[in-house]
Amino acid sequence: MAKPKTAYVCGECGAHSVKWAGQCPDCDAWNTLARMTIAAPHSAHSAAPGPASVALLPDDMAHRETTGFAEFDRVLGGGIVPGVVVLLGGDPGVGKSTLLQQVGASLSSSLPVFYATGEESPRQVGQRAHRLGLGEANMQLLADTSIENILAQATQAKARVVVIDSIQTMTSRDLPSAPGSVAQLRECVGRIVQYAKQNEVSVFLIGHVTKEGAIAGPRVVEHMVDTVLYFENDPSSRYTLIRSVKNRFGATGEMGVFAMTSKGFRQVSNPSAIFLSRETITEPGSIVSVAWEGSRPLLVEIQALVADSNGSHPRRLATGVDQNRLALLLAVLQRHGGMALGGEDVFVNVVGGLRIGETAADLPALLAIVSSFRDRPCRERLISFGEIGLAGEIRPVRFGAERIAAAAKQGFTHALVPESNLPKNLPPDIEVTGVRRVSDALERAF
Repeated sequence: MAKPKTAYVCGECGAHSVKWAGQCPDCDAWNTLARMTIAAPHSAHSAAPGPASVALLPDDMAHRETTGFAEFDRVLGGGIVPGVVVLLGGDPGVGKSTLLQQVGASLSSSLPVFYATGEESPRQVGQRAHRLGLGEANMQLLADTSIENILAQATQAKARVVVIDSIQTMTSRDLPSAPGSVAQLRECVGRIVQYAKQNEVSVFLIGHVTKEGAIAGPRVVEHMVDTVLYFENDPSSRYTLIRSVKNRFGATGEMGVFAMTSKGFRQVSNPSAIFLSRETITEPGSIVSVAWEGSRPLLVEIQALVADSNGSHPRRLATGVDQNRLALLLAVLQRHGGMALGGEDVFVNVVGGLRIGETAADLPALLAIVSSFRDRPCRERLISFGEIGLAGEIRPVRFGAERIAAAAKQGFTHALVPESNLPKNLPPDIEVTGVRRVSDALERAF
């Protein structure tokens, strides 16, 4: 019998090395090489698939299965594509298993669903199902950690949707390493992807995350799957956000909003309502902006607080917007707005825990800062958006007309936007003002 081969595998990037070294030659990480046994190749192989003509392939890319949750379908790009592999990550206890169990129960009314768990017993999964009111769901349940047995049982059950909770607990009998190791993750995910593509079975994988919030394991796992979703949860809020960071069948950056209840997750049909603490803002330092998340606008409230600094180094703190953009806005405000805030503490916050990654929040953040500094509220029912340049100009942002229309539907009557974003056909019941410079915006906002 041939002696099994060994190699040294990096725990960070998964690179192989024939001998041990203190530093990984690929990712330059220190003390990450661990000795592992490489499985011998199988003597018997299944028949390899042959090539197919592109002209003969079916033209059914629009065919998607709905999950019963419109917000979850939005994040997936419109529904489940046959053969897709989705990786769902999030902090412990955020509700990954709960959400996928609800999705699986909803899909089981029209498709065979197979639920495999390596972390819980069948009794525990059943107790959660009855607590969520899913006791009548027609799902096949298996508690096992062997990836070979799970795929074999899913094939025998003729499943069209497979849920695996979680991928870090799965093992392959061909590898002697521990569950969750780099070698096991790469091997198990590789087999799952091959099984999903060859049989057109949709697979949902639950993944653990590290302390930094990234999915545990090598980055190659995220490259192998089709879609990567992340839970974004504020412990102080009952609302949970699911964001798509990779999607081969839809737009990245798409966001779904859910509310956790005693009966599981409930989708939020109007997310703008939860990010707006009140319809009318009359206090200084607050303004409403329209952020573009994925394929839809969201109305959010941006607050600012300017206070006298007690130390020699004034604080600049931003929550929900880029910290570096705050320093840029203060410099532009001093140069082109005539306001020096060098001795003031400045705090900016986006209400609701939402993080805005686009530059459209520049103009409303600057107006909120000026409103707090002057102790004067902005115009009532005013919304604003726009990017601010270093020369004090206000630049246009994408989807300007759609943002204004969304604000009009929420009852806002005034809009302060970049002049280049003025729509050709102004929506009724809202007054839209276009501005070119920061000085013009300061004159018209109050």
